[in-house]
Amino acid sequence: MIPLAIVRLGVHRGKLTDMYIPVRKQRIIPLIATLASVVTAIALLHVLHAPREVFALVIAGLVGLTSGLTVTMWWKISVHNAVTGGTVMILVLAYGPFLLPAVLLIPAVGWSRRALKAHTLAQLICGTALGSSTALVFALVR
Repeated sequence: MIPLAIVRLGVHRGKLTDMYIPVRKQRIIPLIATLASVVTAIALLHVLHAPREVFALVIAGLVGLTSGLTVTMWWKISVHNAVTGGTVMILVLAYGPFLLPAVLLIPAVGWSRRALKAHTLAQLICGTALGSSTALVFALVR
């Protein structure tokens, strides 16, 4: 909620081009705000004794976000495909192979990002790989 408010305020003030933040350098502040929100959530989950799988999910999100922020400093990666890839893989790990058809969401999101001319094929593939690899963190922490 807070990161979205920061993005909307940035767009309103003219500091960000639009809600999708196509300019790589403009992504850094919203991603850092998101990082701060996730770290706060982890602290709250710990204090409130959240279930292990919820904690693992947020830790995996933190790893994915940190990795995405690191890559964004030098190259534009598809955060949309990273989130989609990570979400699908974690759902399959958590609920089993009957959710494998959800993998079809990954190329659908990638197609939409290409159709909007937001990313190259390499940015989509790398985003998907980055997001999917965060599922490993989920599997290890849970």
